[in-house]
Amino acid sequence: MVDNKQAAAILEEIGLLLELQGESPFKSRAYYNGARTIEFLTEDLTKLVEEDKLKELPGIGKALTEKIAELVLTGRLAYYEELKKAIPSGVLELLRIPGLGPKKAGILYRELGITSIGELEYACKENRLITLKGFGAKTQAKFLAGVDYLKRFQGQHRLADAWPWAMEILSYLKDCPWVVEAEIAGSIRRGKEIVKDLDLVASSREPEKVSQYLTGLPLVEEVIALGPTKTSVKLEYGLPLDLRVVEPQQFPYALHHFTGSKEHHTALRHLAKGMKLKINEYGIFHGDELLLCQDEKDFYRVLGLDYIVPELRENTGEIEASLEGRLPDLVEGEDIKGVFHVHTNYSDGANTIEEMVKGARDRGYRYLGITDHSQSAFYAGGLKVEDLLRQREEIRAIQEEYPQIMIFHGIESEIKADGSLDYDDDILALFDFVIASVHSHFSAGADLTQRLIRAMSHPAVTMLGHPTGRLLLAREGYRVDMEAVLEAAREYQVIIELNASPARLDLDWRHLPKAKELGVKVSINPDAHRVEELDDIRYGVLMARKGWLKASDVFNTMGPRIVRRYLEERRRSWVNKS
Repeated sequence: MVDNKQAAAILEEIGLLLELQGESPFKSRAYYNGARTIEFLTEDLTKLVEEDKLKELPGIGKALTEKIAELVLTGRLAYYEELKKAIPSGVLELLRIPGLGPKKAGILYRELGITSIGELEYACKENRLITLKGFGAKTQAKFLAGVDYLKRFQGQHRLADAWPWAMEILSYLKDCPWVVEAEIAGSIRRGKEIVKDLDLVASSREPEKVSQYLTGLPLVEEVIALGPTKTSVKLEYGLPLDLRVVEPQQFPYALHHFTGSKEHHTALRHLAKGMKLKINEYGIFHGDELLLCQDEKDFYRVLGLDYIVPELRENTGEIEASLEGRLPDLVEGEDIKGVFHVHTNYSDGANTIEEMVKGARDRGYRYLGITDHSQSAFYAGGLKVEDLLRQREEIRAIQEEYPQIMIFHGIESEIKADGSLDYDDDILALFDFVIASVHSHFSAGADLTQRLIRAMSHPAVTMLGHPTGRLLLAREGYRVDMEAVLEAAREYQVIIELNASPARLDLDWRHLPKAKELGVKVSINPDAHRVEELDDIRYGVLMARKGWLKASDVFNTMGPRIVRRYLEERRRSWVNKS
């Protein structure tokens, strides 16, 4: 049975849904007013329905009378259920953001396809709200601040959000006079893309003083537990932190133990058991004898293993590879020679071409691939043909001013619903390279798999951008047959992007070993929309390392001349054929 309060809540939500759909304000207001009337009724709503007295209430007309009666008598309202199906539930979640009402949320949904708080954050960081009618830079900044506020209560955090906090706490600990050693541990040290908390390990001969020191840091918002060996606190924005303090000789064992993963430890314990050894956070023991280790390299050496870096400690074959001496020399940040997938203010970027070029040069990169959005990406200011021709000339002029860095003119071409690209071949032939990406018309299963494969079959396509389309903590990746996509990448010699944007980190590192096995090159791209986002490459490198990639597996570890020759030969081969 639906009571007065429940009926009022449903009428209120109908009003919201109508606003989100952009219906007449008079229509939504009628439901809001009806909700107020029902909410403050002293009479029983069921009785009023049965006695046909609803229409006597102020603000309750014929249409509302019929809907309330249906709701009360059947417990359901078909009109309400249809409205809910038409609007993704995440759109209602947008209303949790301070200052974001149903009218603006509806515009964001209808104009930009935003269906979650995470998608809104991503759109703001790509500057997509600035040119939207009724919004602007101040509104965008306000919404971003609101998203940050909500993160305090989310319980999960993207790696890039937690990383700076971990580094800052670590720097404080290293400055602590009673700390001998300190390191980040846990899922952050392993480079997991989503973390729930921070884990740090320190060694000290006066652990109580270290624990007290931590609780007094300015970043600490709340002390949850305080002890001589374990202290738990909550940082600003609700991020939990656990600090373990051990004796100096116990540090290598504790660091290894609290780095994880659980699955890696289980496999190691099984190996150790066969050697009549026991492992825990305090050491490696043969009976009661502690086998001394100076560091983690010693720890693995005692077990007959080559050192396994933290990123690989997921029990995905790293122990077997270590035993057989075939652990790869993983890619490092300094191996990256240049970056692709960079947006400018020609589309939805915040900086000019020259500013992005200077930013890349100042970071030591030797080449830069500019890729603004293509024409059908209207939501991101996609380039019309006349715009890209003008951009081409500007890049040529800037290249003369900055000979120390090679600039490639590319495009992030929208993959349309049928798998085709959104420029004719004569226009695509003008670019040095093409990244093909899906941003709209998401679908599931075989249709989307074939859509991606058809796009990759176009000879102009150099790279497949953010292949699964995921937005971490906001949107699941497309349900595609990734093995089929990677097989197609090998067939058509398409490079797969590892999008280093902290909101994406896509391709998922779990698929990278398959790409490596197939010989498919991976390009670690920042998808930068402002200069400082060029630094996001670090997160892409972490994911590449988790995916077992060596420098030779990564396209943009090659020098500028080799890259230019590769792009020129690829472009020449298809242009000449066409």
